[in-house]
Amino acid sequence: MASAALKGGASWLGVALLEEAITLRENGIDAPILAWLVSPGSDFEQMINLNIDCGVSSIKSLREISSAASKSGKKARVHIEVDTGMTRGGFLDEWKDLLKEDFTNVDVVGIFSHFARADEPGEKQNNDQLEKFKEMVQDLEVIGIKPPIKHLANSAAAIKDAKSFFTMVRVGIAMYGLTPDLTHMGTSKDLGLRPAGQLRAKLHLVKEVSKGLPVGYGASAHTSADTKLGVVAMGYADGIPRIAQGVGVFVNGKRAPIIGRVSMDQFVVDLGADCTAKSGDWVIVFGDGSHGEYTADDWGRASSSINYEIVTRIGPRVPRIYEPHVY
Repeated sequence: MASAALKGGASWLGVALLEEAITLRENGIDAPILAWLVSPGSDFEQMINLNIDCGVSSIKSLREISSAASKSGKKARVHIEVDTGMTRGGFLDEWKDLLKEDFTNVDVVGIFSHFARADEPGEKQNNDQLEKFKEMVQDLEVIGIKPPIKHLANSAAAIKDAKSFFTMVRVGIAMYGLTPDLTHMGTSKDLGLRPAGQLRAKLHLVKEVSKGLPVGYGASAHTSADTKLGVVAMGYADGIPRIAQGVGVFVNGKRAPIIGRVSMDQFVVDLGADCTAKSGDWVIVFGDGSHGEYTADDWGRASSSINYEIVTRIGPRVPRIYEPHVY
């Protein structure tokens, strides 16, 4: 994905964890990388040696990074995260104390924050956070620190709020080609985005069953007619939400909904009596919806969640196959 992003025009890469950044470096990615969720106690010396930028949101982290830089003889590149109103990550109560810290061993190349409601364009809190961000940038400039990189916009803001761009934007869910918010921003298609991924699985088994049979754990569902059931070789251990109902798979040009509860390694779908699918056939769990298949948005709604969770919870034992597409 890093290679695809760079080929697509990205000049920077962003990852949550330091381990992810190290993996990219070990695989030949030499583009600038920011790891923004790096906790105290991390291997900051390796981070510095591999030329990885680090997000800093506590004085403890700053001091540990400074110490590691002193030992390595090379300045650490840091991006200071500030809390502008989301009340999650970033400096807030320690802000004034941070401004008194020793920055000798670090190069503050960036400052950033995160919107809480950018997926609600026009919401007052967005502007409040923007103004607070500008104030905190000025606080740094007063003590002589002028980060060349400022970033605040996530996917939603990158699409809808040009005044929040500054010098960098952090595109997340939009890289999947998915809408940041169905309710307030519309569908992916409305935003000109194309869902980039498809999740497929095999029918482990197809069998004919009679009306009135209980299906799955707890007998929470029964067949409503004589039908064919398909056992899909994927379950909640692979990221399929256990509570999902009203979605299923796409096979032979039709949707086949889940019947019963999702199990750890499998779930059952009602194929219908006339379905010609056979054991071993591939089915689409979710895709871009262009052929009528379920989408990540559909699965999010069916699980009382959002598309973000659906695409990021897919487990590590599900093979990833990367296929270039030309649009």
